[in-house]
Amino acid sequence: MTDLTELTAVQLVDGYRKGEFSPVEVTRAVLERAERIQPVVNAFVRLTGEEALGQARRAEERWRRGEPGGRLDGVPVTVKDILLTRGHPTLRGSLAVSPDGPWDEDAPSVARLREHGAVLVGKTTTPEYGWKGVTDSPLSGITRNPHDPSRTAGGSSGGAAAAVALGAAPLALGTDGGGSVRIPASFCGIFGLKPTYGRVPLYPASAFGTLSHVGPMTRDAADAALMLDVIGTPDARDWSALGPAPGSYSEALAGGVRGLRVAYSPSLGGQVAVRPAVATAVRRAVQRLAELGAYVTEADPDFADPVDAFHTLWFSGAARVAQGLRAAQREVLDPGLREVVGAGARYSALDYLAAVDVRMELGRRMGRFHEAYDLLVTPTLPITAFEAGVEVPKGSGQRRWTGWTPFTYPFNLTQQPAATVPVGTDGDGLPVGLQLVAARHRDDLVLRAAHALYGAGVAPAG
Repeated sequence: MTDLTELTAVQLVDGYRKGEFSPVEVTRAVLERAERIQPVVNAFVRLTGEEALGQARRAEERWRRGEPGGRLDGVPVTVKDILLTRGHPTLRGSLAVSPDGPWDEDAPSVARLREHGAVLVGKTTTPEYGWKGVTDSPLSGITRNPHDPSRTAGGSSGGAAAAVALGAAPLALGTDGGGSVRIPASFCGIFGLKPTYGRVPLYPASAFGTLSHVGPMTRDAADAALMLDVIGTPDARDWSALGPAPGSYSEALAGGVRGLRVAYSPSLGGQVAVRPAVATAVRRAVQRLAELGAYVTEADPDFADPVDAFHTLWFSGAARVAQGLRAAQREVLDPGLREVVGAGARYSALDYLAAVDVRMELGRRMGRFHEAYDLLVTPTLPITAFEAGVEVPKGSGQRRWTGWTPFTYPFNLTQQPAATVPVGTDGDGLPVGLQLVAARHRDDLVLRAAHALYGAGVAPAG
C-alpha cells in the first residue's frame, strides 16, 4: 500500500483529483508520523491536530464536489515558529516572548497557504529569533538530524527540515537570513529555496532587515515551484514585496538546463576548505548537469569573504530584537544570542553604512557575473551535519556559525535566489547539498536546474 507520508504535494493533489485517497486520510497519517518522530528529533513546538483535521474535512468535501479550494487544497504544511499564524502563539524560540494573544493575524505566506486550502498541521522549531545556523533554544531544546539524532538538523529552520525529511508534511515554510532554509535542508537531505528577496512577502518586517527571506522547504523542486506559485504573490503589508511573478514557476520547470551557462565554483576561489566527500558528491552532480546539456565552466565569482559586513548587519539586527526587552527577559535569552546582541549594540551608524557599501559592491559584482553565467553552482556547505547542541563543530576553532556557512550568507547580502539540492551522502550516511544560485528575479532558473537533477536521479526525492 502507498505510504501517504512519503508522497509529494504534487502527488497528493493528483491523488485527490483521482479519488485515490482523501485529505483526511493524508492528514491523519501525517499527524501520526509527526507524533512518532517528535520524541526523536524534536521538530515541532506544537501540533494542531484537531484543527488540522477540521481543515482536512472541509478540503475533502470540496474535492468530493469537484470544487477544490485552491492549488494546495488538503495538502499538509508546517510553519516555522517565526511566522505569525492566526489562532496560535508565535514564540520565536524564546522564553522572552509572552504566549498571551491576541494571535489574530497570519503572515502573508501563511495567509496565501490558507487561501489555497493547505492544511496547517503544526509550528516547527527555531533557535531564538532565528539567530544561528543550528536549531536549539531555551524554549524548545535541541532539534536533531533525521539521519543521525546525535547530529544537528541545522538551522534556523531545523524543525521544518526534519519534519519534511521524515514525512511529517511534504511542505514547510522556512525563513532564511544567512542560510536558514538552505543549511538545514542540506543537512537533512531535502530541497530548500531562498527566493529572490521580496518574492515572498514578509510581515512583520524582520529585525534583520532585508537579509531575511521566506522560502519553501520540500521533498523536491516541483513541490517548491508549486508552493512558490502560491506564496509568491504581493501583500500590501510588505512595502518591499515584489509585484506579481512573471509566470508560473511550475510551468517553467520543463525548460531544463540545455544551453544554460553554468559556473562551477568548488571553493569560491580557494577561500573555503571543503570536505572531500562533499566535494566529490557535488562534482559528480555538476558533471550530470553537463551531460544534460548545460555549458559548464569552472569559474569563481570575484569577491572576498564578506563575513565582517554580514556580522555588522546581522548582529545589529540581533541588538534591535533585544532593544525593547526588560532586564529579566534578557536574562533568559540564549547566551550566544546575548553575546551577539552586545556586539551589535557597539556598532555605529557609520559601521552599518560601511557594511551596506560592501553589500552593494557584492551585488554589483554578482550582477556582472551573471551577465556571463546563468547559474552559479557551489557546495551548499563545506561539511555535513555535526554534533547536536553546539553552534560550531567541536575542535573547529570557529567562533560563530558563519565560520562553517561561507557559501550561504553572501547570497543573502545580494538577495539572489539560491537553492540546495541533495546530491549524495558522506561516509557516515549524512546528506550532502549542492547550491544553485541565479541572478535576482531568476528563481525560475534555479528551480529548472534543480528539477533537472531530480529528473536525472541525482537528487533523491525526500
